[in-house]
Amino acid sequence: MEKNWIKIFTSSDFYKSEIVKQVLCAHEIDAVLLNRQASSHNSFGNIEVYIHQENFSSAIELMVLNQL
Repeated sequence: MEKNWIKIFTSSDFYKSEIVKQVLCAHEIDAVLLNRQASSHNSFGNIEVYIHQENFSSAIELMVLNQL
């Protein structure tokens, strides 16, 4: 992953991470998922959401407003 990406959310549930990503993207904040779950068993590990560092304040505000 290139520089200036920071982790903003982590969950063991894929759908929760996907919801966060979709809310951010809907507000024009680029977000990507990084799946760190074991491929053989999805209950071990997490799904992480990353954004560009310059969008951190806006992303936190959106997450608080949307209760994510």
